[in-house]
Amino acid sequence: MFSRFVFGLGLLSATALVNHPAFAVDAPTLQIFVSKDKQSLVVYDGTEVIATSKVSTGKAGHTTPNGIFSVLEKKKYHESNLYSAAPMPWMQRLTWSGIALHESNSVPRYPASHGCVRMPPAFAKQLYRITDLSVPVIISDAEVAPEPIAHPNLFRPDLPEPPLLLSDAELRPAIGENRGEPVQLAMNSAAPSPVAQVAAPENTDPIRILITRRTERETVIDIQTYLNQLGFSTGTPDGLVGTATIQAINTFKALRPAQFKGDKALVSETLLREVYAAAGKGEPPNGIIMVRQDFMPVFEAPLTIDNPRQALGTHFFALHAVDAKNGKADWLGVTLKNDLSRQAMKRLGIVANESSIVTGTPIANALDRITIPDEIRRRIGGMLAAGSTLTISDTGIGPETGAGTDFITITR
Repeated sequence: MFSRFVFGLGLLSATALVNHPAFAVDAPTLQIFVSKDKQSLVVYDGTEVIATSKVSTGKAGHTTPNGIFSVLEKKKYHESNLYSAAPMPWMQRLTWSGIALHESNSVPRYPASHGCVRMPPAFAKQLYRITDLSVPVIISDAEVAPEPIAHPNLFRPDLPEPPLLLSDAELRPAIGENRGEPVQLAMNSAAPSPVAQVAAPENTDPIRILITRRTERETVIDIQTYLNQLGFSTGTPDGLVGTATIQAINTFKALRPAQFKGDKALVSETLLREVYAAAGKGEPPNGIIMVRQDFMPVFEAPLTIDNPRQALGTHFFALHAVDAKNGKADWLGVTLKNDLSRQAMKRLGIVANESSIVTGTPIANALDRITIPDEIRRRIGGMLAAGSTLTISDTGIGPETGAGTDFITITR
């Protein structure tokens, strides 16, 4: 109680609003929202505002990126590697490329930094004391706030059902590194082998979930996996188009000249459909779900996105409370503005933005369009803990997501 009281007193000099100084803080469920329009930072526990502060974000030429981040590293004192060893006390890192929350004696409440989010000294120090690594930080132009979201497609607690079906392919790392250990990659295989027996998870830390569109990496892994099963050797499925994969693809195409007439690309939708058909796998998936925990990849699996030519948008969900006994989960959600460029829309095969949907809300429309395999839904249900998060995005993981990060989604 004394520490909470001290925290409340420390915030009073730096914030425009603070709840009663004896507020309860449940660190795993905290969320931090930064508004660049208002030059403000708001700390939430669920929908309750814990505290707010003025900030200074990046000035012209050094704009603070918008998006979904989390605290990757904390240091009481840090010096900038980019800007003449400038001091950054009470630093909470958001990207390994140099964006962070930190104390500054210059917080004029207009964009003034080199990209970081500056905070007043008293607030920066006290915020540092209540945050854990991986606390979500959402940065946007306009102010947004988490709201309760109820939808049948959101995950609920459940014990995973043994067996969990995995592919014949050798287990391989998902995005990022896993200290040399293999990461499970679930595939929609009709006759999977081996069968993995899955017990209740020992690690009860919150998980990070990303649902996005499949990239060429996942497409190539599927093609390699199923060509191997069909007798066209590609080597170990790794998503890389090497000599063995090229030879296997060309041999497969040569046996089906009619299907590939006029198809000049080595890897194409036609190739994916034909390989799936030959392997008896039905329609290829167009989405992927990835799971991380403690900044490390855990597993990934295919899923289906309905009406793929329509953008999903960018949506962020946080699990505030979970009742495993009764199978209940209290999710909070926000939608972030993310105007896709023409180049991005062409690359992703999108012809209409999510804002063109006139019925319902963007966040519900996105959830309605996602179909997740039951075995994957059960596995995630067995891993849920308060503070777990889910991101839905058209644009994939992006270059900021890597070793030692949660899923980082840049919206601008």
